[in-house]
Amino acid sequence: MTNFIMRLLAAAGLTLAAAVSAQQATPPLEISPQAPDRYVVVKGDTLWDISGRFLEKPWRWPEIWDLNRDSIRDPHWIYPGDVVLLDRSGAQPRLRLARRIGTGSNADGGAGAGGSGGTVKLQPMVRSEPIERDAIPPLDASAIAPFLNRPLIVEESDLATNPRVVATQEGRVYLGRGDLAYVRGIEEGTQQGEWHIYRKAKPILDPDTRKPIAYEALFVGGAQLERVGDPATVRLTSVTEEVGVGDRLMPAVKNKLLDFVPQAPAGQVEGRIVNVYRGVTQVGRNSVVAINRGLAAGVDEGHVLEIRQRGRTVVDREKDNEKVTLPDETVGHLMVFRSFENIAYGLVMEASQSISVGDVVANP
Repeated sequence: MTNFIMRLLAAAGLTLAAAVSAQQATPPLEISPQAPDRYVVVKGDTLWDISGRFLEKPWRWPEIWDLNRDSIRDPHWIYPGDVVLLDRSGAQPRLRLARRIGTGSNADGGAGAGGSGGTVKLQPMVRSEPIERDAIPPLDASAIAPFLNRPLIVEESDLATNPRVVATQEGRVYLGRGDLAYVRGIEEGTQQGEWHIYRKAKPILDPDTRKPIAYEALFVGGAQLERVGDPATVRLTSVTEEVGVGDRLMPAVKNKLLDFVPQAPAGQVEGRIVNVYRGVTQVGRNSVVAINRGLAAGVDEGHVLEIRQRGRTVVDREKDNEKVTLPDETVGHLMVFRSFENIAYGLVMEASQSISVGDVVANP
């Protein structure tokens, strides 16, 4: 029998050890002791908030919903007013959706623990023309709004090839909203449209190699292409800082939707936090950090990573001053919301201690 199984696995390109490892790599779902039997979704909820009501590990959200890959890519299916039901009848617990009908005094009751008194009628949910902007997002969009659609990271190659401001209107040193700028590097035939203006900021260094892995882009304004040529003419439509010669441009991206579900990476990931934001050195929950792993390492939007504080080295004085390295300690979790080739931005979802540059990130 064992040989037969081995042949089947070999035909599928697997080994028995790999099959056992894959099975052991997915432990059973842990339902929170305080999980309600049902929860009424309200405006302001996030997928992380809702999953945290039912699961000890919120990033295992797709498993308890039994989502396939298509569902994970297009998760806009939970809306305020929907009822999330915890089904414990099977071998594995599952979450299901229902829609409330009727309007009574109990219509919004029991959002946290199922309510008390009265009856809430439920029916299978059918939704025709869903409006994505009303759907429950995976995380709090307001916490990451400035990071979604503006240039954040540029590679060395981008700095060399992106169009640049070579002259200003009437020889001014700096420009403001409504002024004209003259730009080289915009190709003939480019359609008129919106552009972002940025200025190269500090390099982001890998904490291990101390070499730049990318450069931060300081967003300084927006512009509208008015005339192509060499140079092309753009008119500034917005500014956050004065724009001058040497500043660079890149095409504006469309508003980015948070179209992902919290989930663990498919492969093994280990990296470091390389930058924190809000002008501080240590951050906590709902803060944005950058990590030195991106698309090249399999880190994509929606991936949840564990944050670990590196164990410090101590001296055992009773054993000839032997140096002992303490184990890493888990201090929180982050969710990646924007990923580039070699770097990614994540929002800290949980933090038991302050998080700082150099902390380790890895599979949860």
